[in-house]
Amino acid sequence: MIHPHHTTEPVVPPDGGLGAVSRYRLDLGYDGTDFSGWAMQPGLRTVCGVLTEAVATILRLPVTLTVAGRTDAGVHADGQVAHIDLPVDVDPAQLLRRVNRLLPPDVRVYAISSVPDTFDARFAALRRHYRYRVATAPFGAEPLRARDTLAWPHPLDLDAVTAASELLLGEHDFAAFCKRREGATTVRALQRLDWTPGEASGVLLAYVSADAFCHSMVRSLVGALLDVGRGRRDPAWIATLLQRGSRASEVTVAPAHGLSLIGVDYPDEADLAARAAVTRQVRVAQG
Repeated sequence: MIHPHHTTEPVVPPDGGLGAVSRYRLDLGYDGTDFSGWAMQPGLRTVCGVLTEAVATILRLPVTLTVAGRTDAGVHADGQVAHIDLPVDVDPAQLLRRVNRLLPPDVRVYAISSVPDTFDARFAALRRHYRYRVATAPFGAEPLRARDTLAWPHPLDLDAVTAASELLLGEHDFAAFCKRREGATTVRALQRLDWTPGEASGVLLAYVSADAFCHSMVRSLVGALLDVGRGRRDPAWIATLLQRGSRASEVTVAPAHGLSLIGVDYPDEADLAARAAVTRQVRVAQG
């Protein structure tokens, strides 16, 4: 899930100054199964922890990553984006090769590219895209996809799921689907929520896109819709949840392993600073 509360810290080496720095964008992916999420946590294996350690080891400098979306434990990514400030003499092509040699096989950096200092992986993002994989076949998920696909053991009425999904589109207060954080808005603009057949028989893919997501939002949306699909709830029930001002206890949170962050969109370079400024403003529900 996206947690838009990651603060950006300057890169400060032990001697108190780095000199001139340049900003770089990292495009990366990971199998979240054996990670305790993105954010660094003492004593736990996290994506940010592993990646930060690898870069810091190579450069022999303390570094800080700012990420587009802090995924939860068990959630995957193949379209994650982060930024990092590094000394101007760093060769990004060489760093890319060296960091991937140090990283474990369940996380890969696909590209390291120079970006303007107005690029902020978190605040400048226009929208995030997620995919949730559900296997409805009698045997469950195929063995090679068991780590990223939910095996759904119940009948699934796709027409009912689609009807309910359409009721969620647009800008709403998604408090019923979020774990509230003090001072954080739960108003989001949901731009896409649709279900399509997967590449294999008996697999459904839910595609979910929004300007941002609050904690547990995508998995809660999927969990609620799966309850509609199995006939436990009527599609109209979904609309009533949008009237709630707090977390709805009857909403099931779908398991983490079916979810992947598959992309993050950014504006043109000239619009990066303006987008970041808009994102920093606390939004209120429209209408």
